[in-house]
Amino acid sequence: MLSLSFRLTSLPIMKRHRPKPTPIPIPPPTPPLFTTKPRSQTHHNPTKKPKSKWVPLNLTQSELSLPLTFPTGQTFRWKQTGPLQYTGVVDSHLVSLTHLQNGDVSYCLHHTTTSETSARSALLDFLNVGISLSEIWEVFSASDPRFAELACHLGGARVLRQDPLECLIQFLCSSNNNIKRITKMVDFVSSLGTFLGTVEGLQFHQFPSLDQLASVSEDQLRQAGFGYRAKYITGTVSALQSKPGGGEEWLASLRNMDLQEVIDALSTLPGVGPKVAACIALFSLDQHHAIPVDTHVWQIATRDLLPELAGVRLTPKLCSRVSEAFVNKYGKYAGWAQTLLFIAELPSQKALLPAHFWSTKEKKSTKTKNG
Repeated sequence: MLSLSFRLTSLPIMKRHRPKPTPIPIPPPTPPLFTTKPRSQTHHNPTKKPKSKWVPLNLTQSELSLPLTFPTGQTFRWKQTGPLQYTGVVDSHLVSLTHLQNGDVSYCLHHTTTSETSARSALLDFLNVGISLSEIWEVFSASDPRFAELACHLGGARVLRQDPLECLIQFLCSSNNNIKRITKMVDFVSSLGTFLGTVEGLQFHQFPSLDQLASVSEDQLRQAGFGYRAKYITGTVSALQSKPGGGEEWLASLRNMDLQEVIDALSTLPGVGPKVAACIALFSLDQHHAIPVDTHVWQIATRDLLPELAGVRLTPKLCSRVSEAFVNKYGKYAGWAQTLLFIAELPSQKALLPAHFWSTKEKKSTKTKNG
């Protein structure tokens, strides 16, 4: 449930009547009928609060650029809490990340329910540090001059390894939606989880378990502005709860399957189509060659990979062809290449690229079409 905010009405200033003032008794303030905390805050886990300190993460900016990783559509639970600083929750750990003056990344652990060692390990896993960005980008750049040019300006755009349930629910919220509304919906869902703390005035919660998600009804989600997505979320939660061994275990098991098996399995859940399934597969299930195809990726593909399809309407069959084209071009980490190419199309990032870059590419694209 979202927290309810209350404002105590200030008492009127007492006017003095001359010549003899008459004191007016001031009643004690009436306590609020409801607590201002979300319901989940009444069920705190025993939380350890480490001393706030910034610790090096041994990651350079070329391996992790925070502005190119967190606000670019992979996750909607991390908030900007300062210049080049982002704060979020990994498992039960409340963490901030920032860039030092030399570009290296440091982290600050605000709260944890276990230990600082466990928190660091979980953070590194979430950041997918087992994969060297510089190594795979070197391979991409050798086969694609355009990628090489982009990489010089947009280094450090990393693919995260999120919790599968958290990733699934977020992308159910993303269907036919904009980032502002998606974030509002994800914040509502997050408030069902255990409250972990506040950073720069923003509240952070552990992502809710399936049981906690099941406590909210479709009507409540609709009242919160989820629209038709409400039935998909409640339906998916119900479907996961019915899985033998538990839904969270079932989702984690998909990491051991082939990509098409993963897409097929996820597509059995209410509201999950090929694009949402590909997003979940890429951002949480170790399917590094998954390609989420939307209109933006379609434009990239028809401009740079399949120019013969420019002007053709995107269909499910053509989505498969786009995915194949990316994999043929970039190999087993094609999803990472597609992520950078997608980020480069965002208006906020386009502005960082030299003007000649886009004009040159547009000329080449036009020449190819007219060729």
